[in-house]
Amino acid sequence: MKLAVRLGNITYRFQDLKEVFAKANEEKSGDQLAGIGASTVQQRIAAKIVLSEITLEEIRKHPLIPYETDEVTRLIDQDLNNRVYEEIKGWTVAELREYILQQHVDSDELKRLSKGLNSEMIAAVTKLMSNLDLIHVANKIEIITTNQTTIGFKGTLSSRCQPNHPTDDVEGIMIGAMEGYSFGVGDAVLGINPVNDTVESIKRVLHGTKDFITRWDIPTQNCVLGHITTQMEAIRQGAPCDLIFQSIAGTQKANDAFGISINLLDEAKELMTQQHGTEKNVFYFETGQGSALSSEAHFGVDQLTLEARNYGLARHYRPFIVNTVVGFIGPEYLYDSKQVIRAGLEDHFMGKMHGLPMGVDICYTNHIVADQNDIENLGVLLAGAGVNFVIGVPMGDDVMLNYQSLSYHDIATLHQTLNKPPAPEFVKWLEKMGIYENGKLSKRAGDISIFQTHAL
Repeated sequence: MKLAVRLGNITYRFQDLKEVFAKANEEKSGDQLAGIGASTVQQRIAAKIVLSEITLEEIRKHPLIPYETDEVTRLIDQDLNNRVYEEIKGWTVAELREYILQQHVDSDELKRLSKGLNSEMIAAVTKLMSNLDLIHVANKIEIITTNQTTIGFKGTLSSRCQPNHPTDDVEGIMIGAMEGYSFGVGDAVLGINPVNDTVESIKRVLHGTKDFITRWDIPTQNCVLGHITTQMEAIRQGAPCDLIFQSIAGTQKANDAFGISINLLDEAKELMTQQHGTEKNVFYFETGQGSALSSEAHFGVDQLTLEARNYGLARHYRPFIVNTVVGFIGPEYLYDSKQVIRAGLEDHFMGKMHGLPMGVDICYTNHIVADQNDIENLGVLLAGAGVNFVIGVPMGDDVMLNYQSLSYHDIATLHQTLNKPPAPEFVKWLEKMGIYENGKLSKRAGDISIFQTHAL
């Protein structure tokens, strides 16, 4: 495996594949914090050239995190379709890039091809692509999933309604939910981040959200984003739960820090299958570049590659939805809007290339170098890239998690401006409720009195 290249009068040498991957990544403050990023633009270009000439077989034979010591590595490798892999193992990363960019390579072919690609291969090709490349290829891929409803159709834009509350007050949550649904937001999920990760609190919110969905016959799913073990106990005690949630990471050690394992995820899948009586898409996974670094579980691997490994773990479970929280962790990992926008496009592309129903929480924290215009820009870019869903919070300000995301108004504007409506059955419901007329927001949009026929 060639690990050096001469550019002009300088020869750039790299110690191993791990260093090539790290140095070839676009600039990220997290990689700089870890001491593994490229020190100059020239070194980054050299690493990209070296990476472009490495074959997919060489990447598989030299895992960045050893097979013997990491269960995520083992699972990703075991899930690989060897028939597809054998067809393409001799390709270089540059040849993979050229192939997936060709116009005749469509959604079906990309989904077939993805079965023979492990997460490091997908990470490698991501590093060679421009932002427009990432948008172009991701937009080809249609990933449709089903739980209570079906989302992901080409030309649609679904959303999560996220009316979090600082005390988990169900009435307060429902007021925020009413506003969201009155703007046509929430066909992917009505999902609440709880303040209190207790069984009783999660049960109360699950019952409240499910009652609201049932009362108004809303075609959507409910989820409360507590720790998976707390949700499992709430479900065992009879709480109505459509999707079970968990944040995941790309290394076994980082997942240990989250208090999860593959065995635990298997147990949760079995529980949900029993509850639903069928093998629907029951998982909701959340990721984000920098999570392994924040738990000191990155092993010198760059944050983009570790993010790709998140998706390798996720695809084993055929989730209903996955999203990256792209600007939430902070400037230590993604310093400014340029890095956030790049990471959002990378994550979305990598998720789609894993065959995942990929969404993005387009967001930022108040100590990052970004503002509302930046995340609106990223919203347009991702909608153009065919993102399955985005997340909306009341007025774009999550009063519980203390960060900024898209507002309900922003998502409604994306629907209308880009002609990307929600899922078809949700649009029919919006028309029935008088929120939409002829496929557009009606004058009643934003009027929560629509839902106040009955007392809370």
